[in-house]
Amino acid sequence: MSIDDSSSNSLLYGERAIEEAEIICFDNPTQHRNYEIAIELPEFTCQCPFSGYPDFAKLKITYQPKNKVYELKSLKLYINNFRDQKISHEEVVNRIMDDLIEAANPHWMNLNADFNPRGNVSMKLDLYFGEKKHD
Repeated sequence: MSIDDSSSNSLLYGERAIEEAEIICFDNPTQHRNYEIAIELPEFTCQCPFSGYPDFAKLKITYQPKNKVYELKSLKLYINNFRDQKISHEEVVNRIMDDLIEAANPHWMNLNADFNPRGNVSMKLDLYFGEKKHD
């Protein structure tokens, strides 16, 4: 495919992968131990529902898996699906949290979203689910 071919209306393979993305999990290989996993997604984007301007954030997911753990490539593609959506910070972070809980039902989870400043205002959201387990 040449660069000129990209002007067609068909989606590129990466766009298709993002559009079809679902959070995939696999069995926790160490269910007998309580441990935490931290995942950082430093290039999250969505659009302001009022202006259409892009919003950028660094997401950090920290969780204690129960029976399932997140497959990272599927998580990346799922998160990238928000880049063209007009959605508020509060709504998008809560939607992501709900989807993460539904997919894996961890013992405990924290989703931290640190949005870049825009117009001299920045926002950070911290969402929590469940209770930490201790050995």
